[in-house]
Amino acid sequence: MFLLQTPDENVTWLAPYAYTIVLVGFAFFLFRVFENWYSDRYDRPFYRHLWVFRKLTPAQLLILTTEFEFYSLLTVKEKLQFQHRVARFVNDKNFVSRGNIEVTDRIKLLIASVGCMVAFGRKNYEYNLIEYILIYPEEFYSNLNERYHKGEFNPRERALVLSWKDFEYGYQITNDKRNLGIHEFMHAIQLESKNSRDIDSNRFSKQFQKILKKLTENEVRAKLDETKFFRDYAFSNQYEFMAVLAEYFFEAPKELQKDFPDIYDATKKLLNFRFAGY
Repeated sequence: MFLLQTPDENVTWLAPYAYTIVLVGFAFFLFRVFENWYSDRYDRPFYRHLWVFRKLTPAQLLILTTEFEFYSLLTVKEKLQFQHRVARFVNDKNFVSRGNIEVTDRIKLLIASVGCMVAFGRKNYEYNLIEYILIYPEEFYSNLNERYHKGEFNPRERALVLSWKDFEYGYQITNDKRNLGIHEFMHAIQLESKNSRDIDSNRFSKQFQKILKKLTENEVRAKLDETKFFRDYAFSNQYEFMAVLAEYFFEAPKELQKDFPDIYDATKKLLNFRFAGY
């Protein structure tokens, strides 16, 4: 003979699970509040990397250690984090050949390394607006504005488009303040920060506005005119200025800090870049 349970008896055993779910949800809410407060107070995320489980192959690691200078400047812990991020980038993005170029593991790894370097201080480092990396052997014709380009970020197609010739030159010459990869990845971060409300995006917007405000000060404008510190293209618009500024920040940090310390400090906070002596 089966005993029928009343509705109350049916749900009583669920109560502990319901309480647990509510408590976990409330704890998560409180952590989010704390995390936002911490980021706003100290201009950096409470944490930027929780765990490492992806690794590069020995061949990939050899490329990274022999061809990418930034990696050699990291601590042991940071190197493991960097490897994880690069491995994830290579695995998650679709690399597509355009023209007669073969997309090798070296090409994938070095493009991923530049992207991960620019986003290394960010908690959100995945470049969610980029799905495809289109690689041309050299300058390519862009239908966006009917001109030849060395690189472009096309958010509608979720594509980062690069001339490999110019990309390779940019990362190999580390002190000429010109780096195609840094420039284009910075555009992707800019747009993502404009359309998102996460901790990285809020910090980016806050420091970006500080930089723009600084550029309106008479003393700074006079020094910019006198020194010609930034190349003319930087002043095409505020977005190109930020992309060019990123090139200068990575390739001439001491010069930027010496001549424009406030702009350097805001850029460092914007990227949360506290590695490799920056």
